[in-house]
Amino acid sequence: QVQLVESGGGSVQSGGSLTLSCAASGYTVGSYCMGWFRQAPGKEREGVAAIHKDGSTIVAYAVKGRFTISQDSAKNTLYLQMNSLKPEDTAMYYCAAAGSCSWWSLLLHTHYNYWGQGTQVTVSS
Repeated sequence: QVQLVESGGGSVQSGGSLTLSCAASGYTVGSYCMGWFRQAPGKEREGVAAIHKDGSTIVAYAVKGRFTISQDSAKNTLYLQMNSLKPEDTAMYYCAAAGSCSWWSLLLHTHYNYWGQGTQVTVSS
């Protein structure tokens, strides 16, 4: 059974940094495509960053140059390093996994099968 557990969220001031972690069980990180998504109140869930099975990564334009996605196969964990945080980054952040994926679908939440419970990130100005 695939399980994803996020951690690392919190409250920071604008310009600060946070690192989110997503501990995976029931499968091996690297055998699935994995992504980070976020959802602010009243808004659609949006893709933030994703990593394909082949190790290539993609980052949404809104966070390009500030956020970095990575994974540690030994720890079976996915990470999202977030720097230069802005108030508009405030949202619930989710990690997700997809057994079947294509490069073009990596940031589309509808293509992911498994989801964590989310971790809140709040950035104050």
